Amino acid sequence: MSFLEKLKERYATKAMNGAVVPQEKINNILEAIRLAPTSSGLQPFEVFVVTNDETKSKIKEIAWNQPQITDCSHLLVFAAWDNYTEDRINHMFDLTNEIRGFKNEGWENYRQMLLSSYPQKDAETNFQHAARQTYIAFMAAITQAAYENVDNTPMEGFDPNALDEILDLRKKGLRSTLLLPLGYKDADNDWLVNLVKVRKPMNELVTVID
Repeated sequence: MSFLEKLKERYATKAMNGAVVPQEKINNILEAIRLAPTSSGLQPFEVFVVTNDETKSKIKEIAWNQPQITDCSHLLVFAAWDNYTEDRINHMFDLTNEIRGFKNEGWENYRQMLLSSYPQKDAETNFQHAARQTYIAFMAAITQAAYENVDNTPMEGFDPNALDEILDLRKKGLRSTLLLPLGYKDADNDWLVNLVKVRKPMNELVTVID
């Protein structure tokens, strides 16, 4: 099935049946996240895979009691860096040099440019930039889940401060941005399962400037 066919097929699952997703499929979704593009290749986020029932129940309470959180197989929590620091930037550049096996003058100049820019900005500005990178990786996860025939529900509806406390994210220099329950639909109880996907027509969405 083509990419566009998968996008037409997928939807935000409103009820899940609790069945466990095979680990191989979860690993493929996580690999898609890892391979997703990010600004300057910094990958300024981490992903937490929650399967513990008690933890999922706590998260459900601060996420409008959405049942997918506890009925899913695996709950992915995306958490962005709370700030860009010299150590974090240098780590990614050093990792690149290590993996590629050489240093590139242009790449090192780019490192210095970032070091002279990001750490001088206020933490909230840097967090907002990092948070936007999680959305790119989030889309990669949703897309791979579609290819794995794993249902999912993109979620912003939660209290991020409360979630940060539950997972102790602030001490790790992270702040939560998105939730992605992964599992299998409960078709009998999912009011959205058989409804037609609705999107703007192309002429309302796209303007061509030539």
